[in-house]
This record gives sequence, structure tokens and C-alpha cells, in this order.
Amino acid sequence: MEKVCLGGDLLEWVGPDISACVFRRLDHPADLVRAAAASRTWRRFVIDNNFSKSLCLRLCPEVATVAAVAEVNRSPPSPAVPESDSERDFRIYSNLAGAVVSNPRNPDVAIITHCIGASSTDDFPDETMENTLEESCIVDFRPSYWSSGGADDPEKPESLTYRLNHDICILDEIRVRPFQAYFQHGDPIYSAKTVRFRMGHYKLPHRSESFVTAEDENKMIDADKNYTWTYISPEYPMLQEDVLQSFKLPRPVLCIGGVVMIELLGSVQKQQADDRYYICVCHVEVIGRSLSPLFMFDILDPEGYSILKYLPGAQNLYAKGMKQDDTKESPEWQSLIARYKQMNHIAVAKALAGPGFMNEFFVYGVSDDDPFE
Repeated sequence: MEKVCLGGDLLEWVGPDISACVFRRLDHPADLVRAAAASRTWRRFVIDNNFSKSLCLRLCPEVATVAAVAEVNRSPPSPAVPESDSERDFRIYSNLAGAVVSNPRNPDVAIITHCIGASSTDDFPDETMENTLEESCIVDFRPSYWSSGGADDPEKPESLTYRLNHDICILDEIRVRPFQAYFQHGDPIYSAKTVRFRMGHYKLPHRSESFVTAEDENKMIDADKNYTWTYISPEYPMLQEDVLQSFKLPRPVLCIGGVVMIELLGSVQKQQADDRYYICVCHVEVIGRSLSPLFMFDILDPEGYSILKYLPGAQNLYAKGMKQDDTKESPEWQSLIARYKQMNHIAVAKALAGPGFMNEFFVYGVSDDDPFE
């Protein structure tokens, strides 16, 4: 009987087209990394065809809005070790996909740190959106809630916009509790008809955003002009009930830029005093986890084009353990870590006001050696 030779590379046996179909069916980044480690031929095939980026786009379509990626190391890169852009992209997108699918060491936590602005406010500052960060509807013996301005049209939309604790977050769920006006006749509940969520980033450089202050509600003038929305959720019906209502996103969403807008679409309750429609919210929570400092985000220009930065040496950094006195570290590394440290300290300071603040110290990242454990 004639012997069949099974030698040679599988890619040569089935050809590049069928091989590409097979590789595109891999749905976990660990499988793709293992395939790239099988041989030099397979590695070259995986890298040249950008399979890691394609997988990232399937897991998180929001990645399509990123104009470029870059790797930032602690030490300046050595010119003696050249590397192609495709090899760098493979490493960055593989680690990003691994971070998205990885199981965090701790459960997801509420990650809002700032109120950016409300579309309208009835009685500022008593009914400021800052009240929505309080868990209780009664604070210092006073009702705590945000109220929209009154409207004659029940279809008039309202919105609340928040800044998260880091640039890059994985979001799973948003919770909203309508406010029940127990001090009005009939104890009316001023819920919205439906809610929708937008996620994205401010188009201008860091530290140019304005937030709600004691003197200014920052009513989000030209919000669509100033923000790039990388994800818009489906609409969810809201119950006219005084409970914290959970809205699970269809999939984990990569929030690139750390801005979340809650759109409140339509009113259901009139106020008897003026016969106008209002929407009132008692409490809001955004549930997710941060991918900083392993990944960070920068704006390239006023048009809102963005760059995703990968810091492979940052996976073990904590707010209390970061050092910046090493003069051998690259300037870009020091700048990004300083920015992360500032954001993390803000998150910790906010969390100190309530229980469970130690969760905010933890940074969810992936190991550069084994990003999928």
C-alpha cells in the first residue's frame, strides 16, 4: 500500500483562503494567540491578516472608532530591536481582546466620578444632578433627586451625562431609580417612558471638560458637537416604580473615553401645581470595570480622532504603589502614569464617601505574558 505523506504545513495543504476562514472562526483571543505560537508560518499568517484586530472588532465594535494604536514602555525603545507595525498591532489587539474577555478578580463596581451636565434642571442647585450620585432619596433630612425643567410636550427628551473613573472601561449594566415625590398629593413617580445610553469621549484634550459645580449645572450645550459617541444602546422601557431599575446591556461594551449619557425619552407624569411634565431621577449607577492603566486613551485633534495606548509594564500598578522618581522612564510613560494616578485618586476620594470603597483601589489588567488567565 502506498504510504501517504502527512508532512508539510497545514496552510500549504488547504491554502490561504480556507485557512483564513478557519482562523476567522476562532472566537477567543487565547485560541488566536496559541495558533500564532504554533509555528513561524502560522504566526506570520495571523499577523499579516490582522486577525487579532478583526477579533477585537467582533468582541467590541467600538474599537472601529480608534484611529491608531501605540505602545508606551517604561524605557525608551531600543533602535537595535526593530519591529513592524503589524507585529505591534497584533500584540496590542490580542491583549485588548484578552482584557475584554478576562474574568476580573473582583466583581464589577459603580464607576461614576463626575457629573458633566444635565439637559435641563428645574431648581438648581437644590435639584442638581449631583444628587443622583447619592444612594438614598433622603439626605440631611431633605429629598435628594434631580428634576428636569417642566415641559408642555410629554415627548421632550432629557439627558444626564457622567464621567467615569477611567478612560477605558468595560460596562455591563446601568441602573436608574426614578424619584417618587412623597411630598406631593398622590405620591407621583416622575419616571421616563424609555431610556437609552450613549458612550464615548470628549473631542477636546484632557482637562478641557467642564463639570457641574455649585454655581453651574453645565447644561451640555452642543453636546453632539463636543462629544464622539462610540456606542448607542437600544431603548429600554422604564417602569413607573420607585425602585432601582437595572438595564443590562446586550453585551459588554467597551467605553472608550469614559463618558456615559443617559437619555430619558418621554415623560409620563404631570405635576399638578403647573400642569407640566417632568422627569425626576433619584439615583444612577454605572456598573463596569476599568482597563486602566494597561490601556489609556488620547485625543489626536479637535475633530475627535483618538489613539489607544497600551502600557505593557503597568498591569501591576496600584494607586498607592506608583513611583515616578525613576529618571530612566520614558517621558510619555511618566505622563500617562501621572494622569492615571490623578484619575485613580479622584475615584478613591469619591468612593470614600460610601461603603465598599476598597474595590476602587483594584485595577483590572492582563499580564503581558499570559493575558487570558
